[in-house]
Amino acid sequence: MATSLRGSYLARFLLVGGASFAIDLGLLALLHDAAHVDLWIATPIAFLSSLVFNFFLQRRFTFRSEARAPVSFLKYGTLVVFNVIATDVIVNLIAGSGQSYALGKVIATIATTVWNFLLYKHWIFRPAPAEDGDGVDLDASATAAGASRRGH
Repeated sequence: MATSLRGSYLARFLLVGGASFAIDLGLLALLHDAAHVDLWIATPIAFLSSLVFNFFLQRRFTFRSEARAPVSFLKYGTLVVFNVIATDVIVNLIAGSGQSYALGKVIATIATTVWNFLLYKHWIFRPAPAEDGDGVDLDASATAAGASRRGH
């Protein structure tokens, strides 16, 4: 059962991420190609816009987090800063090598997707431990170490 729940986390994460990517790439193309905004400026604007959408859907839909929003948002913001820099560098390195900026965006998205899923699940939207001891940590429940952490 825990495996299927993990799979649904991943499926929801990828669904929201796909929608976020579509917003990101679409806005990037609109800003850069239609409005002729410089790529160094258009890339982070598009990326940050999609991340606002992403935060709220990942928090509520994907991870159904009850963690305090300000704390989650602060952690998310820290990751955003890193992701903005990484994405901008990757997109511009690929574009500077003569390839399409869209290819750079795809490569940056693959890289950030991997570390984002892990950090969202285990750090940003991690469920708070149950105060009454009835909560189940799905990741740790199948291990002896998980049982000892819960005091059983």
